[in-house]
Amino acid sequence: MDTKSAWPALPYADWQDTTATLQLWTQIVGKVRLALTPWLNHGWQVTLYVTARGIGTGPIPFGDDLLDMEFDFVAHELVCRTSRGGTATLALRPRSVADFYAELMAQLASLGVTVAIDTIPNEFADPIAFPDDNVHATYDAAAAARFWRVLLRVDGVFKLFRSGFLGKSSPVHLFWGSFDLAVTRFSGRSAPLHPGGVPGLPDRVTREAYSHEVSSAGFWPGSPGFPEAAFYSYAYPAPHGFGDRKVPAGARFDAALGEYILPYDAVRTASDPQALLLDFLQTTYAAAADLGKWNRAALECEIGMPGVPRPV
Repeated sequence: MDTKSAWPALPYADWQDTTATLQLWTQIVGKVRLALTPWLNHGWQVTLYVTARGIGTGPIPFGDDLLDMEFDFVAHELVCRTSRGGTATLALRPRSVADFYAELMAQLASLGVTVAIDTIPNEFADPIAFPDDNVHATYDAAAAARFWRVLLRVDGVFKLFRSGFLGKSSPVHLFWGSFDLAVTRFSGRSAPLHPGGVPGLPDRVTREAYSHEVSSAGFWPGSPGFPEAAFYSYAYPAPHGFGDRKVPAGARFDAALGEYILPYDAVRTASDPQALLLDFLQTTYAAAADLGKWNRAALECEIGMPGVPRPV
C-alpha cells in the first residue's frame, strides 16, 4: 500500500456536514456509556476506541450484564450487542440526529438496557437537544470510511509512542466532546486548579480532567473554528518557554490555541509519515517534560517491540 492510500486525504471542507452529524451521533453513544459507567480518573470511562471496523465503546455495564456499541464504517451501521445474546443495528445513512437518537433509545430498550442521558450536546456551538435536532442529517459513507482509515493509522502511531513511557499514561482514545483521538502522559505531580471556562463542558469535569500535570497530544478532523485536520500537542500547566522549542518542519506553535500544531496534510504527504508524526510527538513532549522538570530518566523507556519484553 502506498503512502497516499495508507494516509488518505481528509479535507475538512469536503465533509464538514458529515463531521458534525457523526460527532453528534458519537455524543449520543458516548453519553450512554457516561450514564452507565462508574467515573474513572480524568473522565476516561466515557471515551471511544478505534476498532477493526470503526469506533467502539468497549464493554459498558448494565445490571449484571454488559453492552457494547460499535460504529461499523465497513457495513455502515451502529451495532449494539449485549452479554445476554441480543444484537440490534442502526443504519448509518443520511438521517437526522433526532431520528438517530429516537431509534437508538428504542433499540436499547428492546435489548433490556434502560438508560436516560443528558440530551444537550457538549463542546458544540449553538447546541440543539438531540430529540429536536433535525438540522444535522448528513452522512457521506465514503468520507466516514476515509476518516476511520486515518484513525487506524494515527491510532497505531499513538500506541507506538505510548509504549515508550513507563509513567502514568492514558489509553489512546477518542473524546466525543471535542471529537479528537488523544494520548496523554503524566509527570506524576498534581497540577494547579484548572480555571475552567471550557465552552460546553462543566468546570467540575474540566478540573478533574486536569488535576495532574500532563503532556497531551492528539488528532482532530477539523471544526468550524479550526477547519483543517491536524495533530496537536499541549502541556498543562504550560511551562515558561513551552512555545519556543524547535519542532519538525511543517509544525508550528499556535499562540491563540496554546498548542503545537502539525497539519495532517504535512504528515500525509511526507516521505515517511510515521517518522514525522513520531518526531512531532516526541519533540513536543520533550518540550513539556524538560521545561516542566519531569523526571524523564524514571518515566521513559525504549519504544516497545512486538514479542520482546522490556529489559529491566
